[in-house]
Amino acid sequence: MIELSLLKPVLAALVLPPAGPLLLAAIGLLARGRLRRAGRALALAALAALWLLSCHAVAIGLSRTLLPPVEPATPAWLQAQRVQAIIVLGGGVLPQAPEYGAAQPAAHTLARLRYGLWLARRTGLPVGFAGGVGWAAIGIGAAPEGEVVRRSAQDDFGATLRWVDDQSRDTAENARLMGALLQRDGVQRIALVTDVWHMPRAARAFERVGLAVTPAPTGLAFPGETPLLEWLPSAHGLSLSRQVLREVLARWVAR
Repeated sequence: MIELSLLKPVLAALVLPPAGPLLLAAIGLLARGRLRRAGRALALAALAALWLLSCHAVAIGLSRTLLPPVEPATPAWLQAQRVQAIIVLGGGVLPQAPEYGAAQPAAHTLARLRYGLWLARRTGLPVGFAGGVGWAAIGIGAAPEGEVVRRSAQDDFGATLRWVDDQSRDTAENARLMGALLQRDGVQRIALVTDVWHMPRAARAFERVGLAVTPAPTGLAFPGETPLLEWLPSAHGLSLSRQVLREVLARWVAR
C-alpha cells in the first residue's frame, strides 16, 4: 500500500499553479453541448488566473495578505529573547551537481543556511539543521539534506553544526526529531530560520513540541524590478505565488 504522505507532493502539484489552472483550462476547452459557453469562460478565467499568479506584484500581494506579518530578526533581538540556539530548516538539495562532484544545497536551503550562520557569528549561538529526504524526493536516490548541508557548512563557511537531523521528511518531523535533540541538551528557546512563507507553519510545529520560537525569516518579498515588469508573468513571480498558496493549502489540510 502506498503511504498517504507519498501522495502529498503529487496532489499538491495537481492543485497548485501552474498545473491547477491549466487543468481547469483543459476541462473548460473539452466541454461540449450546453456547457460549451461556460467551458470557454472557465478556460479563459483559468488562463487569466495563471497570468496573474505569475506576476511578481500579485505574488507579493498574496504574501502580504494571506500570511501573518513577520519582521526580520537581528542579533540584538535574538539576544533580547534569550535564544539558546539557531535552527535552520532545509529547503531541498540538488541531488546531482557534476560541477562539484557531489550533491549541493538548493537555493532556498543555501539562503537559509547562510543567514543562520550569519546570525551565529554575531551572537555566538550554536547552529542546528533539520532536513532529511523530503516526500517529493523519496525514490530518486537523493542524499539527505542534513548530510549535504553539514558538508557545505564546513567547506563553504568554515562552520560546524552542533545538531543535525538528517531523517525528517517534512516540517512536522523536522520539529519532532530536532526538538528531541535540543531538549536532550537543555535547549528550550530557539531562533527558527526558514523562508517567510514557511514560517507560520514551521513555528507552530516547533512550538507544539515544547520549544519557544523566535522567527528569523529569509526571503521577505519586495519588488525587484520596474513596475511594468512586476506586472508581467515571470518564473520568480509564479514560484512565489505557488509557495504562498502551498502554505495556505498545507495549513488548511492540517486543520
